[in-house]
Amino acid sequence: MHLDPTLMKWLHENLARGHSPESLTTSMLAAGWSQEIARAALDEALGRVIKANPLRVDAPRSSAVPEPDLAQSPSFIQTADRRVDVWTVVKHPRVVVFGNLLSDEECEELIQLAQPKLSRSLTVDNQTGGDEVNPARTSDGMFFNRGENPLCERIERRLAELVRWPYENGEGLQVLRYRNGAQYVPHYDYFDPTQPGTPKILARGGQRVGTIVIYLRTPERGGATVFPDIGLEVAPIKGSAVFFSYDRPHPDTKTLHGGAPVTLGEKYVATKWMREREFV
Repeated sequence: MHLDPTLMKWLHENLARGHSPESLTTSMLAAGWSQEIARAALDEALGRVIKANPLRVDAPRSSAVPEPDLAQSPSFIQTADRRVDVWTVVKHPRVVVFGNLLSDEECEELIQLAQPKLSRSLTVDNQTGGDEVNPARTSDGMFFNRGENPLCERIERRLAELVRWPYENGEGLQVLRYRNGAQYVPHYDYFDPTQPGTPKILARGGQRVGTIVIYLRTPERGGATVFPDIGLEVAPIKGSAVFFSYDRPHPDTKTLHGGAPVTLGEKYVATKWMREREFV
């Protein structure tokens, strides 16, 4: 695909200034570029930035991140209420694919509890610290409060034990529905420290340092979670999940990820984000 040199120059300049991939995608779509061109251009620009800027030893780091106990390369981790399989482990970035994290019944119950509240998904507005509709994210979603009901609390405590991170440091579960054609273009889950709205967001519990994406319904085709920096694609298998952590708000963490378009059927996921401190 031929990418416009002027567009690429603009992307490189704005990535260098610290603008987030989400905000740049929004700007490209608003300027009339198609989603296909915007995604291809952003992937190309981010790839060049990473190649030109190897890991920085001076980049600010978090003191700790969530970390499952993977000593001796276990095939499963036994939590208080469930045996969770370990399917795939990547060391850098830290990515772990878990199987059998939720039962079929838990997946279906969580979907049923979420469905009445589903609406067009929002993303964080880095300018204000509030929420906004973003054309880069075309799913429907809703948030539960942490521990809002017995099912959420049971799942959240299982997740906290699994990745050895305080229950209180977790945001409430977010449930998302991706219909045919819906996707979420590659992005980072940490909050961009260069944006004016970030201090307001961080006041609720500090930076995000870990993510768990749980697959509640398997689409017939498409919908993988992709990590472009490392060429990893995780299939959205019901009851399984992908976990990844990031010790600083910087592309060096190689945690750029996205939800590939669903091409047949529907995908439901539940996302759990973990903060540095207690989330309030």
